[in-house]
Amino acid sequence: MRIHTALILIACLVLASCQTMSKEECAVADWRVIGEQDGAAGYNPQDRFARHVKACTKAGVAANQTVWYQGYQQGLPRYCTPLNGLSVGSQGKAYGNVCPINLEPGFREGYDLGRLHHGKKSEIAGLESRIRSLEQSIRDDEKLLSAGTDDRRTVERRIDNNRRDIRDMDRDIGRLESELRRIEDDMEDFRYRTVPVSQG
Repeated sequence: MRIHTALILIACLVLASCQTMSKEECAVADWRVIGEQDGAAGYNPQDRFARHVKACTKAGVAANQTVWYQGYQQGLPRYCTPLNGLSVGSQGKAYGNVCPINLEPGFREGYDLGRLHHGKKSEIAGLESRIRSLEQSIRDDEKLLSAGTDDRRTVERRIDNNRRDIRDMDRDIGRLESELRRIEDDMEDFRYRTVPVSQG
């Protein structure tokens, strides 16, 4: 019974998270402002507006697509900057190919560099997690040895193998960290190149 209740609660939370607007928000919606906010956040226009329609239909409110889309187009350039591309990519977020053709190259350059940075950090984190797991296995095996296990040779071999794997992964982490530093240097150069020169 408890599991059933928990599943219902989870389902309610998931549905609530998919709801883009409350009944009260639908009633007082300024569709131009909402569109502008959605564009600045880089949402896919079809999916995002469809969710607004679904949310506000339940509230008995009609969403104004024309006005919303005008706002969306106004907000989109705030999303499609090279520096925001770098930020979005660095956070590992997906890009929905929403930028207009004139802004796409700059955004994409930043995004691809950011994704490279995120991927390298994820690789390092994965190896560090694996090392922690192997270190725990070694500690467990050392307890078996202290307790006088009958299978001493097998346990010692397993400890040796795990220590060798840890050394190999430490070397890989060192290489990846070196690559990460180069990527971070490239990111700094990119930021420097894309920051507008102030008019003094």
